[in-house]
Amino acid sequence: MRIILCIKGVPKPETVKVDPETHTLKRESAELILNPFDRSAIEMAARLKERYGAEVIVISMGPPNVVPLLKEAYGVCADRMILLSDRVFAGSDTLATSRVLAKAIKKLSPFELILMGLKSADGETAQVPPETAALLGIPSLINVKDIFFEKGKIVAVRETEYTLEEIEVSPPLIASIYPKLDYLRPPSFKRLLEVRNKEPEILTSKDLGLKEEELGLSGSPTRVSGVFEKKFVERGEIWEGDPEELAKRLIILLKEKGFLKA
Repeated sequence: MRIILCIKGVPKPETVKVDPETHTLKRESAELILNPFDRSAIEMAARLKERYGAEVIVISMGPPNVVPLLKEAYGVCADRMILLSDRVFAGSDTLATSRVLAKAIKKLSPFELILMGLKSADGETAQVPPETAALLGIPSLINVKDIFFEKGKIVAVRETEYTLEEIEVSPPLIASIYPKLDYLRPPSFKRLLEVRNKEPEILTSKDLGLKEEELGLSGSPTRVSGVFEKKFVERGEIWEGDPEELAKRLIILLKEKGFLKA
């Protein structure tokens, strides 16, 4: 059994920089952290590996500073690491990203299951799992809380607005995992030592047989038209003086604002 685990590096909030021309994030210069929603996908991969002895291949698309995150996933459960990295990937929207992932996943065939986080903290679209599934021509499910393999079928338990439901699907399947699993294990110290001197396999657009016009900004039908930096204006006042005078002043202010009746 083979499981493909897709993870993403998102910029640490205080290190975010935006390209003023393309309005895209400068991921190469940002300090990347593991997308918080992907932690549940990693945990699910670990549970399925324990339960069924599955091989877990972790892949991520991004610049070289994503490598520590691949090693973090290896520290939990992964057996192989693959980095999808090429300058022409920069600026890809969800569709262009899904093209890259779909091509890479096809190269890893055969597989039974692809696991992803529900969404990314920097985009919040939740579009990549279903788009990748559509490009691969396979089913996808969201908010999956547990997965079982029974008689050649995948039984997925997913959270809906009102209840839990079980869905039986023939593999392969893309499942985006419910973000609030009851337990998220930390990486194994032994496995972190093991992966310290390992490097991931690197696949470029040429390796994946993708054309430049299908990728990056040129291959992205959606664009960010503008960005702005949120500014906070300090409006508070600090009063100092005699407590009785300050109390009278406060009462007058509250009356002026309509919070107290005269």
